[in-house]
Amino acid sequence: MQFELAKRIKDLPPYLFAGIDKKISEARKKGVDVISLGIGDPDQPTPKFIVKALSDAAKDPRTHQYPSYAGSMEFREAAGEFMARRFGVTMDPNTEIITLIGSKEGIAHFPMAFINPGDLAICCSPGYPVGKTAVNFAGGDVYEAKLTKSSKWLPDLRRIPDDVAAKAKLIYLCYPSNPTGATATQEFFSELVSWAMKTRTIIMTDCAYSEIYYDEAEKPLSIFETPGAKECAIEFHSLSKTFNMTGWRIGWAAGNEQLIAGLGKVKTNVDSGAFNAIQRAGAIALRSDFKSVEKLRRLYKRRRNAAAQGLKSIGAKTSKPKAGFFIWAEVPDGFNDDDVQFADFCIEKAGVVVTPGSGFGEGGRGYFRIALTVDIERMEEAFKRVEKAIAARK
Repeated sequence: MQFELAKRIKDLPPYLFAGIDKKISEARKKGVDVISLGIGDPDQPTPKFIVKALSDAAKDPRTHQYPSYAGSMEFREAAGEFMARRFGVTMDPNTEIITLIGSKEGIAHFPMAFINPGDLAICCSPGYPVGKTAVNFAGGDVYEAKLTKSSKWLPDLRRIPDDVAAKAKLIYLCYPSNPTGATATQEFFSELVSWAMKTRTIIMTDCAYSEIYYDEAEKPLSIFETPGAKECAIEFHSLSKTFNMTGWRIGWAAGNEQLIAGLGKVKTNVDSGAFNAIQRAGAIALRSDFKSVEKLRRLYKRRRNAAAQGLKSIGAKTSKPKAGFFIWAEVPDGFNDDDVQFADFCIEKAGVVVTPGSGFGEGGRGYFRIALTVDIERMEEAFKRVEKAIAARK
């Protein structure tokens, strides 16, 4: 018996990281000692105090029941306290914050609340692919705003055609950026908010990497530090990278009351909320002294510096990111700027996984991304293998 997939699924390109997982599996079946610099899944454990908090909460029978669709007040209040402490912004936990089953879930569901079939959304290229896919799932069309090295990987709003700006219902951005590692400036956010108010466009920002930064003087910003942002923006946050909690699936969205309510209406129809015990542990994490995060930042900084040296050794031009745990680099000479060819070469000839930039959109062609989620020794081994393979190719 044959079943036909829905058009929205048939038209969907393979999810980038699912394809990478498949290549890793195939290489390991051949006995290859694969070093993956591909998917950004932290290799460090969740801090022990958070694990203990979960264990204690899970023993409380009251956490075993259906959670609130909007999330527990305990978690939403903790998220609000974090935003006030970290960014100096006030969010009402009753109406301006909603708990998510990981920020990816919120990003995937949000367009369903505001995009009708045929509506237009603007997504950055290169950019995290889930935003674009979510718009397509809702029946919307996507205009890709190409990011470039010369624009410091920020969209040039002046280059968006007037007819696109007039029609677009929302714009989706991710800063600190996955995949480029770029950060948004206050000047850019001010320009963005003014543009959005003028064009009546919803701003949808992904802030999952806000706490992975390398200079206290250059901490990543929240868009809500910009006057007027509450009129038009929603921002997505996650505990995944900050506390090594990727598998826990816990995060939140904050922003305009109408935008939060729209997302909430979708969620009431598609999920039953995050496990209460995880929300309790998440609240304890957000109210902690963040010493575990400071330690993590020091670790990633050492890895970032080592990776920059490794990329130089293989002839890949790059610059050290100010935030996030990814490094964005140009494909070395000899591969005709073909990032897919280079990624295939790395896994086939060196047993090393890197992520081709074109997987993040047309704007990523000629680049590749590595994640700082392996220890320095393995990372150095990876670059030695690639350097050796390139030398043998010449």
